[in-house]
Amino acid sequence: MKIAKVTYTTQADYAERNKANIQSVMNDLQQMNVQGLNYNACVGPDGKSFVHMAYFENDEAQKILFDLPSFKSFQEQLKNSNPETPPKPEMLTLVGSSTPIFPGS
Repeated sequence: MKIAKVTYTTQADYAERNKANIQSVMNDLQQMNVQGLNYNACVGPDGKSFVHMAYFENDEAQKILFDLPSFKSFQEQLKNSNPETPPKPEMLTLVGSSTPIFPGS
């Protein structure tokens, strides 16, 4: 399993567009019903600081996300928006979970 955490802060006037772009990615993933991928995004109380967490059961699941047109568009638009704090990726190791990350696995 691979776990990626990405944090960044958008410009205040870009935050709503960023939320809409994230929702587009989520809608596509929900329609695809990708097994082995658990992806979520949250925004902080300031309304412009974002945290994304992606749990990949295997390399194939990671490739599905990274190749998704809506995800590529989200990334490109974010990059071009001149974020206050650029995306900072971190790879994490799972210590424990209260529920299965990938039900049925």
